Amino acid sequence: MRPVFILLAVMLASPLAAQQSAKPIPIRIETQFGNIDAELDSAHAPVTVTNFLRYIDGRLFDGGSFFRTVTLANQPNDSVKIEVIQGGISREKRGEAFPAIPLERTNVTKLHHGDGTLSMARSGPDTGTNQFFVTIGDQPALDFAGHRNPDGQGFAAFGRVTNGMDIVRKIQTQPANGQTLGSPVTIVRIVRR
Repeated sequence: MRPVFILLAVMLASPLAAQQSAKPIPIRIETQFGNIDAELDSAHAPVTVTNFLRYIDGRLFDGGSFFRTVTLANQPNDSVKIEVIQGGISREKRGEAFPAIPLERTNVTKLHHGDGTLSMARSGPDTGTNQFFVTIGDQPALDFAGHRNPDGQGFAAFGRVTNGMDIVRKIQTQPANGQTLGSPVTIVRIVRR
C-alpha cells in the first residue's frame, strides 16, 4: 500500500473525520467576481473531502485561480462534450501540493455529476491533488462508466454548490483561448463557513 493511502486511512479514522461525516461541511470559494458557497460531502467521499480540507486549512488555495473553461463550443475534437470550470492552487504553490489521492469512484460514493457538482480533476486514476472543477448542468459523462474519459473510471464528485452558480456561469463565459481563460479568475481564498 502506498504511503499516501496509509496516511489517508489514518486521517479518516480520526475523531475529526467521524465528526465531519455526520453532516455536510459548508465552504466558501471567494473569487474576484464574488462568492460561491458549497457543501462538501465527507460522508460519501471522505478521502477527497479530507484532501480538499487540507488545502483549505493550509491556505494553499489563497491566490489560486479558475484557469479553464469548458463550453459546448470549445471542444471541437471531443465526441462527448461537457461544461465545467476548473481551478486550483497558484503555480507558485505547486511545490507545496500534497501527494495524489485514491480516486473515489461515483459507483462507490453514489455521488453524481449534476449541476453545480464539485469534483477532483485528474489525469489518470489516483492522480487527483489540488485541481478541481465545478459542473454546469448535469454531466453524467463524468460519472463512473461515463464516456468523457477513455478509462471509464469517471471523476471523484465530492460536493455541490449551494449558492453562487451565477458566479460559476460568469467565470465560464469569460474570454478564452481554446479552454484556457485569457485572464484567470482569482480565487482570493477558500474557507470553511
